[in-house]
Amino acid sequence: MKSNNSSAFLAEMDIQEWHLAHPEKLQGYQQPEISLEDSVKLLLVSPQVPSGHYAEFLQKVLKAMKLDLDDCRHLYPNQLQQLGAHSLQWLWFSDCASQPLDDVKVIASPALSEIDGHNQNRRQLWNQIQANA
Repeated sequence: MKSNNSSAFLAEMDIQEWHLAHPEKLQGYQQPEISLEDSVKLLLVSPQVPSGHYAEFLQKVLKAMKLDLDDCRHLYPNQLQQLGAHSLQWLWFSDCASQPLDDVKVIASPALSEIDGHNQNRRQLWNQIQANA
């Protein structure tokens, strides 16, 4: 079935969500602001969305921080500039460059896959969490 409607075409391919790779190249385009619920306390900024085993590992780290998955959201690094209203306490940059954010504790680490099972990386992450707690 062919369709001239881009949305219908994406739906046919079971694509629910998409993002422009380089929206800055579109003259006059304004990226939508991303607002987080007040319940979100930690924002994980990473080129990879944690899934499977690494989502379980993230959950263990969050538990040690006295947080759970409902307190956490993920953004890709290029989406951080869209961040609007939030009540964040923690900003965790995983496998990407970190940036400060006013009144938010910042931690930086390698990818989750490089922390789980790697004692030195795990210790460095834990030291950052403890230093900011």
